[in-house]
Amino acid sequence: MGVLFFFRLLVRRLWPRHPALLASLWVLVQLVYLRKFHGPHFANDSFRYLEYAANIAERGYFEPGHNLRYVLYPLFQSFWLWLGAGWWGIVAGQMAVSALATRAVYQGTRRLAEGRREAAALATLLFIAWPDIQQFNVFLLTESLFISLVALSFGAFTRVRHGGRKAWALLLLLLALTALARPNGFMVGLAAGLAGLDALRRRRDSRPWRAALFLLVLLSPLLWQALNHQLATYYLMDTYQRGELIFRYQLWAVHQAEPLNMPPPGTGPAARVLYFAFHNPIYLGRLMLGKLFVFVSYLKPHYSLAHRLVGVAVLWPAYVLAALGARQAAIWRPARVFLAAIFLLQTAIIMLTVDDWDVRFLAPVLVVVFVLAALELTARWQRRAG
Repeated sequence: MGVLFFFRLLVRRLWPRHPALLASLWVLVQLVYLRKFHGPHFANDSFRYLEYAANIAERGYFEPGHNLRYVLYPLFQSFWLWLGAGWWGIVAGQMAVSALATRAVYQGTRRLAEGRREAAALATLLFIAWPDIQQFNVFLLTESLFISLVALSFGAFTRVRHGGRKAWALLLLLLALTALARPNGFMVGLAAGLAGLDALRRRRDSRPWRAALFLLVLLSPLLWQALNHQLATYYLMDTYQRGELIFRYQLWAVHQAEPLNMPPPGTGPAARVLYFAFHNPIYLGRLMLGKLFVFVSYLKPHYSLAHRLVGVAVLWPAYVLAALGARQAAIWRPARVFLAAIFLLQTAIIMLTVDDWDVRFLAPVLVVVFVLAALELTARWQRRAG
């Protein structure tokens, strides 16, 4: 009881200064990772981004092919290289955008909590303190910018509830930038579109809803072409045949019980996936369930036992709280649909493609989990206090 009383007293004393404390913690975390990695960290894919960025900065050349799907990040890097700031400039830029993203998490969560700060403080604390988010700010990889853009898009989305044209323009700009940051960046814009469709469906006047559905039908050939374009540079059938749950990692793999029925040559990328699913449903189901477990469980084979235990202790309860928060009627429904759709779309993408050995694919959507979990948890605290 004495320890609990002391903790409550400490929280009360520090609460008026919590924005400054969160900002100080954010700065401390950046310094910790700069020290840990001895400055900007050159990782496995850094070379191709830096090479692409150098070509843009020196010759204005944009390389075609798969790398073009990450074009925003080499363009971001090229700006700092053009200024002569080098790797340190890139990392400083990533940290600046991350600071704005952290502020957006706080403000966006507070808007959804109707001005109350407890949920905003908790979601921001998790966003800052979770080790597999802020560390990417010192990596020369797309993850830092992508994580920040997802968080900024969330903040911008909460603005449109009471905002005007500027709020909508900011949201559309951020959704476009997010789509250019990574091949799966389109999912944030798609999540916003689904939230919009849900809002139209619930209106008394059904004409806008029917018009939206009719427009989707008209656009379906273009959407099919866009899907084929997105899948064109991925070798999904190869990973399916190898049974990979984690890219290029065979110790965790699904083994074939019988020969697979593969798509005939000349089949389009999206049609190949449908053909494979239709002719190998049990195998693909096992494969997708395995990827789902690997993606959300945080039990990656390369992690230490302590890393896994922290993930299980924090993320697993957070998933449950986030799922409950997504159903909480007191939270603005379009935001709930938007946040839930981001996580579910990213999960579906991983289940159809393949996961990575670390959390590069999970980290960008953890902000969604933290926001919804914080809103649910603080609502429970308030009900008990009341």
